[in-house]
Amino acid sequence: MAAPASLSGPDTVGADEFRAIKLMEVELSRALPALSYDGARQRVWVLARLLTEPIGACLVDVDADGVSPARLADVLWRELGQVIVGRFVAAGQPAPQGLTGDGLDVAAGSWPFLLERGAALKAPPFMSVIVCTYNRPDQLKVCLDYLGKQQYPCYEVIVVDNSPHTDAVRAHVASLDSARYRYVLEPRAGLSRARNAGVSVASGAIVAFVDDDEEPDAWWLAGLARGFGRGGDVGCVTGLILPACLDTEAQFVFEEIGGHSKGRGFDPAIFSAKGPQSPLYPQPPFGAGGNMAFRREVLARIGRFDTALGAGTPTLGAEDTLALTLVLLSGFSIAYEPAAFVRHHHYRDFAGAARQLRGYAVGMGAFYIALLWRRPSIITGLARLTPLALGYLRASRSQSRQPAVALAPELTSGRGLQMLAGPPAYLRGVLRNASSSALRARGSAQRRPRR
Repeated sequence: MAAPASLSGPDTVGADEFRAIKLMEVELSRALPALSYDGARQRVWVLARLLTEPIGACLVDVDADGVSPARLADVLWRELGQVIVGRFVAAGQPAPQGLTGDGLDVAAGSWPFLLERGAALKAPPFMSVIVCTYNRPDQLKVCLDYLGKQQYPCYEVIVVDNSPHTDAVRAHVASLDSARYRYVLEPRAGLSRARNAGVSVASGAIVAFVDDDEEPDAWWLAGLARGFGRGGDVGCVTGLILPACLDTEAQFVFEEIGGHSKGRGFDPAIFSAKGPQSPLYPQPPFGAGGNMAFRREVLARIGRFDTALGAGTPTLGAEDTLALTLVLLSGFSIAYEPAAFVRHHHYRDFAGAARQLRGYAVGMGAFYIALLWRRPSIITGLARLTPLALGYLRASRSQSRQPAVALAPELTSGRGLQMLAGPPAYLRGVLRNASSSALRARGSAQRRPRR
């Protein structure tokens, strides 16, 4: 499986001072670029694309002499040669024996990836893209700029302003002066509430979600459409989440321990209740909330997003995990489509990264209680998965001994105890919702005119 490049190496792990890692893309069907040394960034994380499809990534050392196209080709072939050959074999074209600085000779007209994407774009479904934001107008502006560059003909963008402190988001959406962008206010805090508010006004047959701190690739929506085109039973498509930058040590360590796409990499996959992994055990995850899309009727079938889960609640997360699992348990499949990728701005400091990882752990514990709440019959299936779960926790502990992670042990320590905090957190979220509903009902009754 083609996985994101490991970033470990002598110039980063254990160094006295972390050096920022530059990110770039190369298209393998064209002449490769030379990499120049800028005196500050000595490593380059290269995303390789073949006829626009992302197929893998590797880390390239750049010394004072720079890296010539031929040398870059050698590195890419050493790291990704097997993947490249596999793509050519699947396309029924002669496999290359190597990669040169001039790039690869590809017959694009018969290339399966392009043919499948072209077929999906002949009758593209109208998509509603929902961006939920919480008092981050500057980051939102960047995200919306990328959404405006989509290579996709029919979509709308719904910006859900969640419990805002200012009117900055509303003003920015209005300034775009385009019917494509719509503003929705959700005054009650909570990511699930914001997601549901966006779904309520969405007009697309497909509802896609991207976070406000992400940069969707220009072919993101086209990739999602290709994923839905892989079968009528596909109820959800998820995609790859890559780093938008690796400027700090915290961002590097977060990506090194898996980032947002741990265990998935660049290979497409289809998941159903029958496999290849149990829908009750989303490790590695079927996808993440920062890059997922649903058929609108499927979202209705599963009851949308649980408002006792997610950011802004005591559980801190897992509203996406529950929704994806319920899709599988409802008889639909999930298509993992790496070509539908986004770039995410990781937290720049260890404190932020630690909070995020703690949220994942607490959310995972809450996820199982929420799932049992809806499907009590799964308890026997969960019991059979207990040995697998214990193995995962042991693996998490051993991971803390890896050199890169040893730079920040707080990112991996206490994962099991954090998961145990999930069930009571979920119950607090449920009680909070019930109390809020009671208060709203009482207020509504008091405002009702007497006859």
